[in-house]
Amino acid sequence: MKKWLAKLFLSLTGWKTQGPKPDIKSAVVIAATHTSNWDFPYMLAFAAMYDVDIHWMGKHSLFRPPMGWIMRAMGGMPIVRHRSGNVVAGMVEAFGENEELMLVVPVEGTRAEASHWKSGFYHIAHQAGVPILPSKLDWKTKTGGFGPPLEASGEVETDMNVLRAFYGEAEGRFPELQGPIRLQDESKL
Repeated sequence: MKKWLAKLFLSLTGWKTQGPKPDIKSAVVIAATHTSNWDFPYMLAFAAMYDVDIHWMGKHSLFRPPMGWIMRAMGGMPIVRHRSGNVVAGMVEAFGENEELMLVVPVEGTRAEASHWKSGFYHIAHQAGVPILPSKLDWKTKTGGFGPPLEASGEVETDMNVLRAFYGEAEGRFPELQGPIRLQDESKL
């Protein structure tokens, strides 16, 4: 039923899948581009179309009553962004506790324009020993899907060049809010 609803939603809005279904059970899934609240229902629809059971990180305020239980049921994991707690360690621990986990991380950390991607996705993947799975919503071509998994080698600039090539000319719903595909200081990570 979920896949049928996703197919209907994507068809009615003119979107198509692009790329094969991921052949892995655990990964840090990059959510990009992220410039609109509409990215969320499309993310859920594409995950359903590809039969990928995702869990996603979201700001803690999304999980307050009355909607909190719905967000958790849809795979949400609350993150308190303003606290200095170690989100990376918590997510690495979640991978250790779950044999299968597809964790979606919004790399820009906001729908507003960001000067760089947050590096947490990279640290989580590297420390947990799971691949990075790029996923893309391209509003220009109305396509969405997954790219090939990337093992976080520790050579951050090299790995980021692979991601830059994958995302290429993809545009968010509001391209003026898209920041560059780079980490704050790739050479020092």
